[in-house]
Amino acid sequence: MFGLFKSKGEKPEEKERKPLPEKQENRQFRELAAQFAPEELTILAVTGANGFGGGKAGKEKLWRASIGLTAWMEEDSPDIHRGEFVLSTIADDQLLEHLQRRVPRDFIIKFKGRVSEDGQRLLLLDLPEPAFDPDLKAILEEQKKPVTFWEEGLGTFTLNRQVDWFETELDWLGGQISLVFDVGEDRAGALQNAKALLADAGSWDKRVREYAADELLELANDWSQDMDEDGGAVEVTREQFVERMELESIEVRADGSFQFWFGDGDLFYGHSIWVSGDLENGPNDAAMEG
Repeated sequence: MFGLFKSKGEKPEEKERKPLPEKQENRQFRELAAQFAPEELTILAVTGANGFGGGKAGKEKLWRASIGLTAWMEEDSPDIHRGEFVLSTIADDQLLEHLQRRVPRDFIIKFKGRVSEDGQRLLLLDLPEPAFDPDLKAILEEQKKPVTFWEEGLGTFTLNRQVDWFETELDWLGGQISLVFDVGEDRAGALQNAKALLADAGSWDKRVREYAADELLELANDWSQDMDEDGGAVEVTREQFVERMELESIEVRADGSFQFWFGDGDLFYGHSIWVSGDLENGPNDAAMEG
């Protein structure tokens, strides 16, 4: 679409880098570009824990493609900006696929770009290419190191940078599940509430499953395609619903709230079931998702 790639038969990397759609009469790109300072810079940057993703608003035909950055600098400047930044552009299917394939997570890239007034967002103007800078390399190596901590009674938690939460595997009534909490949560509070759930696992497991059955059993029977020998519909009973739910993970928060995630046991043909609530009042919401 944007004339990014050479004539048919050549590989993209064999062609001199070409601009993204800045020269195109494209409303989406013009609207995005208006949010950035006009000066074009050559920028080196460190990508974050996730690669390029894309989203569309309303009836837009093109993707808003973006990737997180953890550091960036102008090519001819020693000043390094560190934090959480977003690099964006407008892309068709071909360009988005190319960016996803050629711009890895945890990587150093070089590109032409423009910067927002607050320095937190960058606009991509050409195809990024691999780059090297010793200071950015040091930042990259530091961010790739595992972040862990051990909590008595719960085990070793590891930071999952792709979703920004700490997670561990633990035993829940004889089965292995994941226990997670968001990196932004108060750690002491989240861990205290996790221990409260675990200390009364049998009771909480029963309450959460029964609440889900109360809320979703009718929906499960609307989805059911099970037939008896005479071709009649076979209803899922409340007891069957409870038994078929497969607990996979629990997310805890410092304010006492939680969310249990279950595999559906084919009640909804592979969708997930979640139940949320809090330690004081118990379960208060449930849904099928995915």
